Amino acid sequence: MTFCILTLGCKVNQSESDAIEGQLVLRGHTPVSLPEKPDICIVNTCSVTARSDHQSRQLVRRALRSSSKVIVTGCFAELRPHEIEKIDRDIHIVSNIDKSRILNMLEVIPYSNSLCYSTKSRPYIKIQDGCNFSCSYCIVPKARGKSRSIPEEDIIQRVFQFEDLCYNEVVLTGIHLGSYGKDLDSRASLSRLLETLLQKTKISRIRISSVAPNDIDERLIDLFKESRICNHLHIPLQSADDSLLKRMSRPYTQSLYRSKMEKILLANPAVAIGTDVIVGFPGETDASFLTTKNFLEEMPFAYLHNFPFSLRPGTTAASLNDHIPAPLKKKRLQALQQLRDRKMKLFTSSQVGKTLDIIIEEVDSDGYSVGTSSNYLRVRVHSHDHHKKSLISVRVTETDGQTLVGKVV
Repeated sequence: MTFCILTLGCKVNQSESDAIEGQLVLRGHTPVSLPEKPDICIVNTCSVTARSDHQSRQLVRRALRSSSKVIVTGCFAELRPHEIEKIDRDIHIVSNIDKSRILNMLEVIPYSNSLCYSTKSRPYIKIQDGCNFSCSYCIVPKARGKSRSIPEEDIIQRVFQFEDLCYNEVVLTGIHLGSYGKDLDSRASLSRLLETLLQKTKISRIRISSVAPNDIDERLIDLFKESRICNHLHIPLQSADDSLLKRMSRPYTQSLYRSKMEKILLANPAVAIGTDVIVGFPGETDASFLTTKNFLEEMPFAYLHNFPFSLRPGTTAASLNDHIPAPLKKKRLQALQQLRDRKMKLFTSSQVGKTLDIIIEEVDSDGYSVGTSSNYLRVRVHSHDHHKKSLISVRVTETDGQTLVGKVV
């Protein structure tokens, strides 16, 4: 059987798609691209914004044109199954919590969290799903449910499997990663999980995908001194204005965020910190926008992910007053995108002359390889002697846009 998996959205979706793909491949089925007209196409959708909904619908229509059987899952399928049925009533719709059913539907094998395969050089391991937050703009808790953690011993076994297959990095993912372990026992936590992985495994690098500022404790900050913990952390901000943070139901203030960021960089100045920002949230005044912009300029962020506020039906924010006109929202977004470009240029330029360890992810026929550094930068290097998953040291010689260029040390 040939199959294709199309994935939108977060790293959790990507991790789940990888797990399904891995088990299909291990049973002798062949992954192909959509133009190759697979027997089955699985579309793993996203619904975090209105644009995500639009992209999900587009992807489903593309799949229908190229595949004899289409299965749709993910958050868009969870929240808006009727919209998928309008596209084609023969589509098989699978909820997030029932993604394991996909393999049963294909009469392959029962689903297992055990995974011995990944198409990526830096495989994702989902350690947690769901969210206990109630952010006023977010629909994800309705699509994913309450926070649920994967038992520590299962995660350790997954890392062991990737070690045996000569992977050098794993990426720990979750919808609300900082809540890891709170549903298991009183001692479990993200920090304790990382400590256990450092003690019991030998994987060269462990990357944490995203942690809210209020979930960053002293143990976690101290762990960034460890050489095997990647020099990278994504800490969502959304706004630096305390009144807007309150309207968003975000459980922290600008002061707390600043404190956590400064402590991490004090523990390890090499850590690259990125963030998310929502532009044009209802009630955002010129003054509150300027507060956020000034904070972003002041703090040493490595990169910014800026998003215009997207009204999601069923959220508290949908019923708020003072929605921002689209032209003003666009103007503010453009200002932050310009700041994003300056921040990224400043950060990449600061790496010239440094030696970075990268994991090879792409190798072309001309002998050039592209990899990812511990501090989450793409690095291109001329090398005939290394393959995907290799961990090599590179001396950075120049920048090429957002990509670094270097020589093997």
